[in-house]
Order: sequence, then C-alpha cells, then structure tokens
Amino acid sequence: MKNVLITGASGGIGQAIMREYIQNGDRVYAHYRSNEQSIKGLAAEFPSAEIIPVQADLSNKDELQSVYRFAQKVDTLILNAGSSFIGLLTDMDDEHIDKMINLHLSSSVKLARHYSKSMVQQKQGSIIVVSSVWGNSGASCEVVYSTVKGGLNAFVKSFAKELGPSGIRVNAVAPGYIATNMNAALSDEEEQGLIEEIPLGRSGNPEEVADVISFLDSEKSSYISGQIISVDGAWI
Repeated sequence: MKNVLITGASGGIGQAIMREYIQNGDRVYAHYRSNEQSIKGLAAEFPSAEIIPVQADLSNKDELQSVYRFAQKVDTLILNAGSSFIGLLTDMDDEHIDKMINLHLSSSVKLARHYSKSMVQQKQGSIIVVSSVWGNSGASCEVVYSTVKGGLNAFVKSFAKELGPSGIRVNAVAPGYIATNMNAALSDEEEQGLIEEIPLGRSGNPEEVADVISFLDSEKSSYISGQIISVDGAWI
C-alpha cells in the first residue's frame, strides 16, 4: 500500500486520480481548498478506503504547514492543484498574479522539496505534476497560467535529473481540452470551436489523464523520468 498525496483532489481530474489509487487499495491524502463535499462523496462511495482530507489554500504560502501536518511522509506526490484565468494580462492585478504563482508553481516546488527528502532516504518515490499543453506552447489570454505551467515543466526536467541518482522519478502530464468544471464556463460555440481544432475530434475526459498518471507511477514506466506527456488528442 502506498501513501499518496494528491493536491487539488476535489476537482475533475483530481477525483479521477483519487479513484485510481483508492481502487488500488492505497492510502490517499486528498487535498482540497474549499470543496470538501467532493472528498466526502468519494469516501461515502468507497467506505473501506483510507482517505484523509487535507484542507489548505495553496495560494497562501503560510498554509503549506497544514499539508505537512496531515501527510508526514508520502511515496507518491501528485501536484494537481490549480486554477485558470482567461483574460488579458493587463486586466490582472498584482495580487491575482501572485496567487497564481503561489498556487501552481511555488507551492508545488516547496511540496516537492519537502517530500523528496524522505524519498531520497528510502531511495524510491515518484513525483507527478499535472501541467498543461499551454505550458508547452503558451496561450494568448492565459499568459500567467501558461507561464506557471511552463515553469513546472522546467522544474520536472531539472528535478528529475537531481533525484535520478536516488531512484526517484519526476514526470508530468500536460492535458489539453478536458471536460471538467474548470472549462464549464465555455459557451457551446466556444467549445465546438475548440473541438474542431483537435484532430481526434473530441474533448478528453479526466479518467484518460488519470490513466496516464497511473502508468507514470507504475513499474511499467520504470525508465521514464523528466518527461512531459501530452494528453491532448494531437491538438498542440
């Protein structure tokens, strides 16, 4: 049984990731900011599962200690917490920019630093980041989001080299257009326009992202590290 910490576990992709590990019999530390009900819903669905809710606002650097107190040591760290902002960079104020950087990038780097220490001692462990296709290519009207995801991609590549000699692997998945609540604000016309750009002709679903994460955390990917795996239907 693994100890698995999933940040952003209450969202669509986070819930799908949780299901993978719950069904595998692992102990899951399920981080959320405000949507505790979604964590409780899965706990009710799987009453025998070991699910430990962990509440923290990762955009606030002072709340990381809450995570450390609940999850003292983990075998797998999945950094999935995030939010988006669609609009011009000039419409974002300093506070919003700082929160985006803290939520996506700073908290991820600090969590990885913290939990990798015990992984190094054990000479095993896995860190998986949920990035975005926009971290690879950049997106107009999502400049800060693209920036932090691009930073996470560079983090994955560099930290994988640093931890490789200790037998620890670091990878990322870069989802494209996935049918989650984060994208629910799109109009039907906007969604159709996006889907027409995707060669596979449809949106992805959270389970398809979770499947790749499960693979990256398994022995089947034992020689894969430092990679950013796109899950985007050949979109970008």
